[in-house]
Amino acid sequence: MATIRDLKSQKGTKVQAEELLQLVSFKLGKEEFGLDIQSIQEINRMVDITRVPNSPDFISGVINLRGQVIPIVDLRKRFKFPQKEYDKDTRIIIVEVNRMVVGFVVDAVSEVIRISKNITEPPPPIIAGIGSEYIVSVAKLENRLIILWIWKEFF
Repeated sequence: MATIRDLKSQKGTKVQAEELLQLVSFKLGKEEFGLDIQSIQEINRMVDITRVPNSPDFISGVINLRGQVIPIVDLRKRFKFPQKEYDKDTRIIIVEVNRMVVGFVVDAVSEVIRISKNITEPPPPIIAGIGSEYIVSVAKLENRLIILWIWKEFF
């Protein structure tokens, strides 16, 4: 099985690298999302999270990852999905963007996929609500849609 680092270094054979998107897909409920693999440091199983008093409710707390304290965001809470217990599939995706490292709790990580950018389209303008400003596009695959998501600063 290839590591994320290996996949980041691979290049497309017939399609120019600029035309391909390499994503890690993950689930929140029945919805499937994708994050650019370039922003992902690692994916971990659930660990004990230390609660931080007076933090927003969607901040689960912090973890110590090899000496680095990392804030953990529960995406179910952030996007107002119904809560559910963590289980064997629950994962923490560690992401770095703009020199900030944060972990996202997701229901499950599905796969690493490579898709052509031309099968994506902007989200419909009618989409509104919390988190919609982070939806970059929607990828249309044969039997599913993947919401391409980017996080910025939403604390």
